[in-house]
This record gives sequence, structure tokens and C-alpha cells, in this order.
Amino acid sequence: MSRWLQQAKMRDFKQLKVWEKAHNLTVQVYKITKSFPPDERFGLTGQLRRAAASVPTNIAEGCGRDTERDFARFLSIAAGSASELEYQLLLASDLSYIENEILANLTQQVNEVKMMLNVFIKKLTANS
Repeated sequence: MSRWLQQAKMRDFKQLKVWEKAHNLTVQVYKITKSFPPDERFGLTGQLRRAAASVPTNIAEGCGRDTERDFARFLSIAAGSASELEYQLLLASDLSYIENEILANLTQQVNEVKMMLNVFIKKLTANS
């Protein structure tokens, strides 16, 4: 495949609604975790931030892949990170680091991103 054709297949991740939602969720997680106890800096705060950032990061990386199958694989990794984030938010709530209302809002956003990722994956793999 010529270099031009490979470049033509690249997608602009910033144009994807699922990336935009995942990015906004990540920004919220960063803001919320600023108020976590200092002794959690390398614990739950770091884990939450890494899991949150992993979702839009894997969507972006998948957009740069050549095949639909590769793209779907990175979307699947993003979905796994979203599930990890969902658990860590629950843990933060159980430790009283975030309020129930915030947990409910963030969990709703995580589930929306997971649903969008699953639909996207099915679309990409339907023709495989």
C-alpha cells in the first residue's frame, strides 16, 4: 500500500464523539482528584488519572492504525480502561473521597462512553 493511501486511511480522533466524551471525562477526573488526600497521590489519584486518560489515548492511537481490526482492538482496550475507571470511582466513593452525586454523574458518563465504544467496535468488526 502506498504511503499516500495509508495516510488517507488515518482518522482524526478529535472528530469522534466518543473521544470527545472520554476526553471531557478525563478532564473532570483530573479536577476531582485534586481534592484527594495527599497520601493518595501515588495511589488512587494516580490510578484514576491513568485509567481515565487511557480511554481517549487508546481511541486516538487506534485512529492512527491502518486496519479496522487494529482500530477495534484499541477501542477494546479503551473499553477495558473505562471499566477500570468505573471501579476506581466506586472505590473513591466508598472511601468518601467523592460524593454520591459526583459518583453517579461520572458513572453515567463512563457507561455512555463504554456503550459508544461497544457499538463502534461492533461496527468495525461486522465486516471482518
